[in-house]
Amino acid sequence: MPGKLGKTAEQRQAILRNQASELLWFGKITTTQARAKELQPYVEKIITKAIKVYDLNEETETVTTDKKGKEVKSKSIKDSPKKLAVRRALMAKLRDLQEVKAFNEKKSDFKKRTADIRHPLMEKLFNEIAPKYAQRTEELGQGGGYTRIYLLGSRRGDGAEEAIIELV
Repeated sequence: MPGKLGKTAEQRQAILRNQASELLWFGKITTTQARAKELQPYVEKIITKAIKVYDLNEETETVTTDKKGKEVKSKSIKDSPKKLAVRRALMAKLRDLQEVKAFNEKKSDFKKRTADIRHPLMEKLFNEIAPKYAQRTEELGQGGGYTRIYLLGSRRGDGAEEAIIELV
């Protein structure tokens, strides 16, 4: 039996997952007013979770021996257990989008740029979006309000109210 948005729960979750991923990747999408209103709190909660843990990293130092028997120290930065748990929870709520090659970019340059990135949307969320909104939260002294909805009017084909939802 259909529920909200005239879809079953499974279909509704798939729509929210897809639209939230597109919104975080592109920064702005056009959809119906009803879907935009359902999507807004979904995305706001994702961004809030990312803001709380984006800077929790652990630095580890490892000592290894190379072929000549010389000791080599190397430092690596990885996610803390709390950040890793949040990252995995958010991966379950979003669809993983892949990086696209730019118009004039060579294939070798594209491979170099994306060599160490396994989940581009998660990297963008934790490295670009979360720090930006964390700084905004500090300046304004309030959380939330990361998205904005503009109403466009009726769609021509079926008369549905259209809206643009964008990251502020």
